[in-house]
Amino acid sequence: MDFHVNFNPISRLFLHLLLLLILASSCLNTSSIVKSCMEEERRALLSFKQDLTDPSAKLSSWVGHQCCRWRGISCNNRTGHVAMIDLRHTYGDQWSSSKYEEPLWGKSINPSLLGLKHLSYLDLSNNDFNKIHFPKFIGQLTSLSYLNLSDSHFSGEIPSSLGNLSNLNYLDLSSNYGGVNSNNLNWLSNLSSLKYLSLIGVNLSSTGVSWLHAVNKLPSLLELHLSSCSIQNNPHSLQSINLTSLAVLDMSFNHLISSSFPKWIFNLSSLTKLDLSHNSFSDPSVDEFATLKSLEHLDLSRTGLKGQVPKFIGNLCKLKSLDLYGNEFDGGIQEFLSGFSNCSFNRMESLDLSSCGLVGKLPSSLGILKGLQHLTLYGNLLHGSIPESLGQLSQLVSLDLSSNIFNGSIPQSLGQLSQLVNLDLSSNLFNGSIPQSLGQLTQLADLDLSGNSWEGCLTEAHFINLTRLGSLRLSTTRDVPIIFNLTDYEWVPPFKLVFIHMDNCRVGAGFPLWLQSQTELLEVSLKNAGISGPIPEEWLFNISSQIEFLDLSHNQISGKLPFRFNSFPELLSIVLSHNQFDGTIPSSICSIQSLGELALNNNQLSGEFPKEWSLWSNIEVVDVSNNNMSGNIPSSMGIPSSLHILKTDNNHFSGEIPSALQNCSGLERLYLGGNKFTGSIPSWIGSKVDTFTVLQLQSNSLSGHIPHHLCSLPLLQNLDLSHNRFSGTIPKCLNNLISLVDYGPFAWTGFLDLEVTTVTVKGRASEYLDKNAQLLFIIDFSSNDLEGEIPEEICSLVQLGALNLSMNQLSGHIPSKIGNLKLLEALDLSQNQLSGQIPQSLASLTFLSHLNLSCNNLTGRIPSGNQLQTLDDPSIYEGNPSLCGFPLSKCPEDGDNKMHEPRAEDNKDHEDDDKKLGFYTSAVLGFIIGFWGVCGTLILKKSWRYAYFQFFDCIKEKVALAIALKLARLQGRW
Repeated sequence: MDFHVNFNPISRLFLHLLLLLILASSCLNTSSIVKSCMEEERRALLSFKQDLTDPSAKLSSWVGHQCCRWRGISCNNRTGHVAMIDLRHTYGDQWSSSKYEEPLWGKSINPSLLGLKHLSYLDLSNNDFNKIHFPKFIGQLTSLSYLNLSDSHFSGEIPSSLGNLSNLNYLDLSSNYGGVNSNNLNWLSNLSSLKYLSLIGVNLSSTGVSWLHAVNKLPSLLELHLSSCSIQNNPHSLQSINLTSLAVLDMSFNHLISSSFPKWIFNLSSLTKLDLSHNSFSDPSVDEFATLKSLEHLDLSRTGLKGQVPKFIGNLCKLKSLDLYGNEFDGGIQEFLSGFSNCSFNRMESLDLSSCGLVGKLPSSLGILKGLQHLTLYGNLLHGSIPESLGQLSQLVSLDLSSNIFNGSIPQSLGQLSQLVNLDLSSNLFNGSIPQSLGQLTQLADLDLSGNSWEGCLTEAHFINLTRLGSLRLSTTRDVPIIFNLTDYEWVPPFKLVFIHMDNCRVGAGFPLWLQSQTELLEVSLKNAGISGPIPEEWLFNISSQIEFLDLSHNQISGKLPFRFNSFPELLSIVLSHNQFDGTIPSSICSIQSLGELALNNNQLSGEFPKEWSLWSNIEVVDVSNNNMSGNIPSSMGIPSSLHILKTDNNHFSGEIPSALQNCSGLERLYLGGNKFTGSIPSWIGSKVDTFTVLQLQSNSLSGHIPHHLCSLPLLQNLDLSHNRFSGTIPKCLNNLISLVDYGPFAWTGFLDLEVTTVTVKGRASEYLDKNAQLLFIIDFSSNDLEGEIPEEICSLVQLGALNLSMNQLSGHIPSKIGNLKLLEALDLSQNQLSGQIPQSLASLTFLSHLNLSCNNLTGRIPSGNQLQTLDDPSIYEGNPSLCGFPLSKCPEDGDNKMHEPRAEDNKDHEDDDKKLGFYTSAVLGFIIGFWGVCGTLILKKSWRYAYFQFFDCIKEKVALAIALKLARLQGRW
C-alpha cells in the first residue's frame, strides 16, 4: 500500500530548515568538536606523557592540538571533553604478524590527569610502573565508570580513596605480582553500581572475614574474581545474601582450609560459573552443589575431593564444563556417568578428570556425552582398551588420554571423530599397528602418539587427508622402530608441519622428499630415524628463518657441518650428536645470537673452537665431547656469562684451564676430562665461581696440590680429579661441601636431558643419562700421587654414593667413622699404603656393592655382617698378608685352621701332601703284611715281638713328624 502525504509550503519550508540544522549539527559534531581539543585537557595529557618512558614510540602521535585524534584517546562527540584513555598493552602483539611493541614504563603517574574532569574510562593495564604505589589522586576522578590498572607492576596498599568513585561499574586491580595488599575492603561499600570486580593477586590475608561482608554490600555485582588473594578465613555462612545477581565467582588458589565448602555459596542462585580450585577442603561434601541449578561452569580441581567421582552432576542439567583435575578419587567413572540419566538432555561440553587417580576401564556408556567437545583424562590409572563407543562423541574437538596404562590398539571408530582437532594418546601401553582410520580425521591439527609400543609401518594412507596437521609426535618404546613405508618416493604430504617429533621412527634413507617438503617447521626432532648422508642445504635454508629447535641426533648423518648458520635468527637449540660429521666447527655458528644449546658430541669433528665464541649472548650449554678436537680453549669462551654447562671431555685439547671461564658466574657443570690440560686447578674455581655441581677434570696432566678453594663449592655433587699428577694431602675442609654433607637442592638446567655422561664408578667407566648423572654423588681422586692420611672429615660426606682414592700413596688407618657414609655404593682404597685394621663400621654400609681394599698393609680380622657377607671375592682384600677372616682364611684364634674356601693353588698343595701321606701309609701296610706273611712266627717269641714293636714305633714317629711339619708350613702360608 502506498502512502502519500501533502505538506503545505510553510510546513515544507520548516522541514527543510530542520533537516539543515540536523545536518549542520552532525557535521559540527564529527568535524569541529571531535577534531578539536580542550587546551587545558591537552596540556594535562602532555604532562602525563612526560613521566612515561615509551620505548616503542606508541605515543608518537601525541603532538599538535588535535588530542582527540591521539592514539589511545577518545573524546565525547557532544561535549568534546576527553572521555577515554586506553593505553592497555596487548601482549598478543608479540606473536602476531605486526611489529611487537614494548609496554610503557613509568616511575610515577602525573596528577595532571585531574584536569580531565569528564574522564569516564581509564585503562593502563599490562604496562610497567616500577612497583610504585597506587596513586591516591585517582580517587578524585569521580566521573570514572571504568578503571583497569591490572598487570602494571603497582605495589603497596590499595588506597581507600577509590571508594569515592561511586559511578564505577568496572574495577580491575588484579595481578600486580603479589606487591599489592589491602587491610580492609570497607571502601567497597560506596561502589553500589559496581558490576565487575577483580582483585586477583591482591593480598587480603589481613582482612580476616571482613572481605566477604564488604563484598556482600554490592547488590549489582555480576562478576567477582578473588583468585590468589591469600584468603584464609571464609565465613561458613551469612545471615543475608545481597549478591543475588552474582553470576561469576572465582576464589581459586587461596588458602581456604575447611572440612566442607562454605554454605553461603549455595545461596547464590544466579551463579553460572564457580571456580574454587586449588584450595584445601578435607573430606568435603558436594551434594549441596545440586542446589545451584543455573551453574554452567564448575571448577573443583585440586580441592581435596576423595572417594568416588561425585554423582551430583545429574542435578546440574545446565552444566557445560566440569573440572575435577588433581583430586584423589579411588574408583572409575561408571557411576558418575549414570548421573546424566537424570537430565533429559545433557549440555556437557568440557570434562577434565585428569590426575585424579581413576582406575578401571573406560565404560562404553561414555557415549552418552554426545555433546562433549573436550575430554581430558591424562595422568590416571585407566587401563584396558578404548571402547568403540568413543566414536559416538561426534562433537569431540580435543581428546587427551595420555599417561595412563591403556593397551591394545586404537579402535577403528576413532576415525569417526570428524571434528577432532587435538588427539593425545602418548605415554600408554598401546601396541600393534597404527590404524589407517586416523587418516580420516580431516580437522586434526595436533597428533601425539609418542611413548607407546607401536610396531609395523606407516604409509601415505595414514596422512592423506590430514590437510590441517601442524604437530606430529610419534615414537615407539620397542627396540624395533616404526618404518615409513612409502610407495611413492616423491610423495608430498598434504600438510605443512610446524612441530615434528619422530624418535625411533625410520623415515627413510637420506632425507626423504616428503620431509624436505616441510618448510614451515619450528621444532624438528628426528632422533634415531635412520637418516644417512649429508643434510640438504636447500631444505635447511628453507626452514632457517623460523626454526627454533633442531635435533637430528643418533643418526648416520655425514659430511661437514652447514656453513650457513648465520641465516638462523630464531634457533634456540642445535643437537647433532651421535652422527658422523667431520671437519671443523664453522665460525658462522657463533652468529646465531639466540642459541642456547649446542650439542655436537660423539662425532668426528677436528680442529679448534671458533674464535668468534664471544658473539653468543644467550648460550647455556655447549657439548663437543667425544670428538677429535684440539688446541687451546679460546679466551673468548668466557665472554658469554650465560654458560651453564661445558662438555669438552675426550678430545685433544691442551693448555691450561682458561681463566676466562671465571666470567661465567653461573657455570654449573664443567667436563674437561680425557684431554691434555696442564697446570694447576685455577683459584677462580670456588672463589669467583661457586655454582658448580659437577667438576670433572680426570685423565689430564694437571699437577700441584688439591686446592682448598674447592671446598667453597656448596652445590658440588661430582668431583673427579683422577688420573692426573696431583700431590700433597687430601684437604680436610671437604666437609664444607654442603651438598655432600646434607640434602640440598639439585641444580638443573633443563637442556641435554637425554645426553649421556661418562662416570667411573665401581671400577669401570659407565654412561649415565645426564639427568641421572646429576644425581650421582661422587669423589674420585684415584691414580694421583697423594700422600698422608685419609682425613676424618671425609666421613661427614653422608650423601656420597662413590668414593675412589685408589692408586695413591695414602698411609695411616682407614677412618673409623667410614660407616657414616650410609649411601655409599662403591668404595675403592686399593693400591695405597694403608695400615691397621678395617673399621667394624664398614659392615653397616647396607648399599655397598663394590669394595676394593687390596694391595695395602691392612691387618687383623675382616669385619663381618650385613652387606659385607655378599662381597665374597677374595681379590677385594688380596695383597694384605696380615688380614684374615671371610672370604680369606679364618683367623688363628678361631681354632680351626682349615681354609673356609680353598683356593686352587692350595688344593694343589693338598694333593701333594696326600700323595706323601699315602706313600708312608703304603709302606707301613706293606711292612705289616710282610711281617704277618713271612715273620708271623716271630710273634710267638717274646724277644722277637719286642723287637717288632720297637721298629713299628720308630716308623710311626717318622710319619707323624712328616705330617706335622707339612701342616705347619701350610698354616704359616695361610
